[in-house]
Amino acid sequence: MKILIFILFQFSLTVFVFSQDEKSDVTSKKSRFSFFSAGKDSTDLKSNFELSFGQNLLFISTSQQNEILQNESVVLATSSVLFFSEFRPEKVMRIPVFLNIATESKQFLVNGNLVYEKASPTIGTGLVFKVMDFKIDKKSKIELEMGPLVSMIFNTSNSVRFAPILASRIKICRGENFVMYMGVNYSLGVKAFGLMYGTGTVF
Repeated sequence: MKILIFILFQFSLTVFVFSQDEKSDVTSKKSRFSFFSAGKDSTDLKSNFELSFGQNLLFISTSQQNEILQNESVVLATSSVLFFSEFRPEKVMRIPVFLNIATESKQFLVNGNLVYEKASPTIGTGLVFKVMDFKIDKKSKIELEMGPLVSMIFNTSNSVRFAPILASRIKICRGENFVMYMGVNYSLGVKAFGLMYGTGTVF
């Protein structure tokens, strides 16, 4: 909970700082808010690729251990390193590719006892769409992306499992290159909820 509050605080502070840079220009312009915008994007003409590095907090509810399957358990967050890239063949359509590598085991609180299980790495892709953008000033804007993804999970038994994911991401774009984002995702196959955040560069 402290991590989530800290992330939300940093996100709000960044938006506030960016909005103060060109505050005098904002009031003199027309509305900058659009849905499914097909207009010019500061990254559309010159930049077609985003590469970022961040973290993903995963709340994974599935397990192979009998103690957890037979008892109610509290799922604790599992930290993982997130490698994320995004191709932009169209102005509103993007193709993300991501890799999650857990930095710790999955943890479950069962009857007051901690139970550990190895967290498997995942790789995935899909389609997301820019459904909203809001310009803060001449150099800054906020974008919302949403769409379906699919992940490939490598289990400890050397088997591969596929799982659909619903994902969304809010991005703060500064200038032509800098991106900071925070998003949520839910995996229907393994009943896992994730909170991701990080920074990236647009090429």
